[in-house]
Amino acid sequence: MSFLQHLLRCNRHDLAGFIPFRVDGVVVGQIRPGFASLLSAWPEVFAVMPDGIELAVASPDMDERSAAVAGVLQALADQGVLSPLHGEQYGATAHSRDDGVLLIDRAAAPCFGIRAFGQHLNGYVRKGSSYHMWIGRRAADRMIYPGRLDHLVAGGLPHGIGLAENLAKECREEAAIPPQLVSRAIPVGTVSYIAESERGLKPDTLYCYDLELPADFQPCCTDGEVDEFYLWPVEQVMEVVKETREFKQNCNLVIIDFLIRHGFIEPEHEDYLDLVTGLHPVLP
Repeated sequence: MSFLQHLLRCNRHDLAGFIPFRVDGVVVGQIRPGFASLLSAWPEVFAVMPDGIELAVASPDMDERSAAVAGVLQALADQGVLSPLHGEQYGATAHSRDDGVLLIDRAAAPCFGIRAFGQHLNGYVRKGSSYHMWIGRRAADRMIYPGRLDHLVAGGLPHGIGLAENLAKECREEAAIPPQLVSRAIPVGTVSYIAESERGLKPDTLYCYDLELPADFQPCCTDGEVDEFYLWPVEQVMEVVKETREFKQNCNLVIIDFLIRHGFIEPEHEDYLDLVTGLHPVLP
């Protein structure tokens, strides 16, 4: 493995296998033709054409549009075509998350290839001149990446909730970080990737945060997502990322960004420029 291989793995996709999904004539996603053919059973909701698929709901009201699409998604979930719906909504958008024109359940977001957003927090402790990073191991019963390593805090960013509010919620649920510590989290930018999977396409943007924690802080998971936590020297985290696939896939990108920003991956590294630019691909 190498740092660069993680970026390449997260960005494997071929848009030639997708057709555009449009709302009001604007492309907000990418859909596989096979999934589009399933949606053609609801012509009052989706207009499927050879060169793409359009939202056919006449109403300009986002709630009415979203309710019509939600009915289709629930029917597909009942048929076993989709996994059970999360009840967490993502806004289909061509630009920022504030410009959503249609709400789609998180479980179906990759099927529509809409942009997804999340938040990842690097929780670390300084011991003298050395850095240690808090790492979680996901519970064995998780549907996604069971038993794999994860960030101290990481989660999706649904429609209708602000960045600060969602970060505080995720910190409380995943690591029992109190509000007075969460308020010290520093926003440090984003990383993006475009991953293709059996479910579809995931153009993802992750808002990244650094939080220096006191030496006596002990995380505690309250939502069952993590079985145990480790406080590792950053050099150990770096080695695990470089040599293995132990981390949940997108965590590698956020950790690589942390290592670059804090000088652990230096400009002399042979892949430095590819890493810096590869963390911010242009999303479709």
